[in-house]
Amino acid sequence: MAASPSRAGRRVRVVFFPFPYQGHFNPVLRLASALHARGLAVTVFHTDLRAPDPADYPSDYRFVSVPVHVPTDVVASEDIARLVMELNVSCAAPFRERLAALLAEEEDEEAGGVRCVITDVIWYSAQAAARELGLPALGFMTSSAASFRNFIAYPTLIEKGYLPVQEERRDDPVDILPPFRVKDLQRIETSSLADFASLLGHTVDGARRSSGLILNTFEALEAADLDKIRGDMSIPVFAVGPLNKLAPPIKSSLYQLQQDRRCLDWLGTQAPRSVIYVSFGSLATMDPHEFVELAWGLADSKRPFIWVARPSLIRGFESGDLPDGFREEVGDRGRIVDWVPQDEVLSHPAVGAFLTHNGWNSTMEAVSEGVPMIARPFLGDQYGNAMFVCSVWRVGVEVRVEDQLDRGKIQDAIGELMVNKRGKEVRDRMANLKEMAEKGIKEGGSSHTALLKVVDLILSV
Repeated sequence: MAASPSRAGRRVRVVFFPFPYQGHFNPVLRLASALHARGLAVTVFHTDLRAPDPADYPSDYRFVSVPVHVPTDVVASEDIARLVMELNVSCAAPFRERLAALLAEEEDEEAGGVRCVITDVIWYSAQAAARELGLPALGFMTSSAASFRNFIAYPTLIEKGYLPVQEERRDDPVDILPPFRVKDLQRIETSSLADFASLLGHTVDGARRSSGLILNTFEALEAADLDKIRGDMSIPVFAVGPLNKLAPPIKSSLYQLQQDRRCLDWLGTQAPRSVIYVSFGSLATMDPHEFVELAWGLADSKRPFIWVARPSLIRGFESGDLPDGFREEVGDRGRIVDWVPQDEVLSHPAVGAFLTHNGWNSTMEAVSEGVPMIARPFLGDQYGNAMFVCSVWRVGVEVRVEDQLDRGKIQDAIGELMVNKRGKEVRDRMANLKEMAEKGIKEGGSSHTALLKVVDLILSV
């Protein structure tokens, strides 16, 4: 490893550019924290669409705002593919201008020298701008290695007729991408297939041109998929996760949601492994009918629960009224909150199950804390993540959803995990997976070694 992350007394600086969705933003800033702890200086570029609070970060972090001009109807819509591409177009020039200004400033100061840029892989325009300025760019994949294999295979998946998903083929195996079934393939129903495929094409092309690909996963979890990515791409690939165990939690929300820490006191009054934690992340939405079914499914389970029912969870509504009689039925057995410190909730000994959308951050956090999952995916990579959780790693059970969420199916899944013999087998497998994750981040472990290699790469370019 290189001797020190500095030269001539100046700390080597890395520019990070996270994407302005919470699930993308958090892991990039956790990576920044892990590299900062190893002596690298950090500058965070961020859009003015959603800005972090500098007070939540070390005082020597620098923050640079990048203006964006995207129509408000696109920002407010669920057309994620169009929004991501519009942001790439809008940010390309201002990102380049601000990066060029930072490079000029660094040349004249003793503060340090910018050595590379690390962006979310979907910031393909920012990666191109960095290369134009002569700076190496590393891509950060905030989802799984299996998800990135979906990205690579997308043109072939369409060509072979696996996409768009046809109802009669939902359970068919995907021969070019095992162990995926058609219904597990990555997609966003609120975006056109052509737009989503175009977005993924730009993303993969940008990653191929980068100086390396970083993923928030670990070798013991996704060895086969990591090997296939390495075989397909002629760049270094680094599995450095779970990053939530290498860096402190992100304190604030990009959506201005305040964490309810009182739920931790309530958890302290509950029996070990008795509480169901329910959260569908910062982006997923459900219909009002599903919201009511979920509420009664939790109530009828007769088990204690914490439910993150954030504003905007219900499609078309800023907030949702709980069904009549729900609070009386639940009493003090349930806590309904806007937002929680998820790391601390999942690590609490009272939590026995996580009813989740299977976003990758939530999945990795559950694995690293050894909490079995009840899977209810909504969009994107969540379908594939849930398949791995329930069918490959077998550390969770699935809520069997036909058209919409149903209270009886929620009760069935809770009972299967919390009561039946299968639940014990799931918990045992999850304990083993947690142990593998812990080994990976310890000195000499695969993720620890990969992170040091990232530092080496930054210092050598």
